[in-house]
Amino acid sequence: MNSPTDHLAVLPKCSEPVDILREEEGFVLVAKPAGLLSVPGRNRANYDCVLARLQLEYVNASMVHRLDFDTSGVMVVARHKRAHAAIARQFEQRETRKTYIAVVSGELPSEDGEIALAIAPDKQNRPRYKVCEQTGKPSLTRYHRLSYDSVTDTSRVALYPVTGRSHQLRVHLSAIGHPILGCQFYAPDAIRAAAPRLLLHAAELEFVSPDDGSTVCGRVECPF
Repeated sequence: MNSPTDHLAVLPKCSEPVDILREEEGFVLVAKPAGLLSVPGRNRANYDCVLARLQLEYVNASMVHRLDFDTSGVMVVARHKRAHAAIARQFEQRETRKTYIAVVSGELPSEDGEIALAIAPDKQNRPRYKVCEQTGKPSLTRYHRLSYDSVTDTSRVALYPVTGRSHQLRVHLSAIGHPILGCQFYAPDAIRAAAPRLLLHAAELEFVSPDDGSTVCGRVECPF
């Protein structure tokens, strides 16, 4: 049977809705559930996604950025080309502010820190990525340890990705010995099985509105 980690696998259907948090002339803020793609998958059976659902109501909607299939949280989706270009530029120039919440294995060594490790595609194990200083792109994640549970030996952390590489948070945390619970790609079996889903959530996203230049801050409460 195909695994959800196989990029051509037929993924399980997601019955949870994509909630509209805020609707403006140039964009909509939405809450993505875990277990739903951001855009259609390579397998034609995996057409259901955030973008396809939104285009039923917002015909010209386009995806500015993505969250992984297993990740939940806040996203911004552009409603027309001008807004798409304006918001995408902020992502490219690292002017957006993103906050994620995760539960990881073990106790992080310090309350605050950063992980600066280059990330490259793992061509032998697609669709995974790996740390590779020779061929990878510079990648930076800052973190703040919110709490530590000695009973379960897990830490709840706030993550602030400065760069936006694919799988960056999962790769970085695994690389320093603290994989995210429920991670199908980078966690050992016991840690993978310790949660019913990937315990990674996009809690906040801040950017400048393409409509009036105001600061927009989207928030979605962490479900775990």
